[in-house]
Amino acid sequence: MIRVAVIGAGHWGPNLIRNFHNRDRSEVAWVVDPDARRIAEVRARFAEIATAPEAGPALGDPRVDAVVIATPASTHYRLAQAALERGKHVLVEKPIATEARQGEELCTLAARAGRVLMVGHVFLYNPGILRVKQYLDQGHLGRVYYVSMVRTNLGPIRMDVNAAWDLASHDVAIVNYWLGAEPLTVSAIGGSWINEGIEDAVFATFRYRENVFVNLHVSWLNPRKSRDITVVGEKRMLVFDDMNLAEPLRLYDKRVTDDRTALAYVDSFASFRASVREGDITIPRVALGEPLKVECDQFLDCVSTGAAPLSGGREGLAVVRALEALQRSARSRGREEPV
Repeated sequence: MIRVAVIGAGHWGPNLIRNFHNRDRSEVAWVVDPDARRIAEVRARFAEIATAPEAGPALGDPRVDAVVIATPASTHYRLAQAALERGKHVLVEKPIATEARQGEELCTLAARAGRVLMVGHVFLYNPGILRVKQYLDQGHLGRVYYVSMVRTNLGPIRMDVNAAWDLASHDVAIVNYWLGAEPLTVSAIGGSWINEGIEDAVFATFRYRENVFVNLHVSWLNPRKSRDITVVGEKRMLVFDDMNLAEPLRLYDKRVTDDRTALAYVDSFASFRASVREGDITIPRVALGEPLKVECDQFLDCVSTGAAPLSGGREGLAVVRALEALQRSARSRGREEPV
């Protein structure tokens, strides 16, 4: 039985408590939150779980094997550092830290202590995202030309990080996983309307190796909730819509062919059509599941076996490096920055 302390019982914390307090492989021994109302809700539902307003008692409990951190991003580094220094395994929500040097330090601490350090990039455990990875690895789309990603909603509005750190962290983690690479450069712009100095919407373009471009639009100031990804390849194209639970994936057998018009310019609609292949649209069956449960189960597996997680500390650090470069670019009015 793996005993877990969950730090943070706010928006995401209750879901983590539910998954880890299964009494099969793990149980939640502590819940930590400074908000007395949240603690009261935990006590009302789980009388057997110890609670505290601050992390000290939970981190000092020798019965606790692992610490799960679901607090504001600005606190992730300090709490993860304290847990690793006390010999605990750590699952920390994204981002791993708000500075690359902090993420690097956490990775070093985890390696030195022989403990699992995992980052909650939950979309990497989404069945649709995993299916796309299979298609890309099998060359189903051919060479990837570009990826377009839109992640918008009305709220929640953060006070400690901007929309890129809150939302684009998901998309950078996904593309890094799909391409098996980190971006080389980024150019970005952002706008602050609600809180000065905290961007509510960000538009960014990352450049990866082999001239793959990834365009991101993230916003918490948008009337429509969107989680759309389009992947354009030389053989096929793909759309992932996470809001469509029944049919999240569509494969388009569409591409520009080598059988193009010999004219110096396309002078008719028919000639233009001759250069484009229009094929079938395939809707693969993607099994429904709870990505968070898969993520939590993998964390427990890694704690038990010592295996490396899919979203480990190094993968989380790569996301932070990309976001730091994005922020530098946005603050310099879109100048292309190396990652």
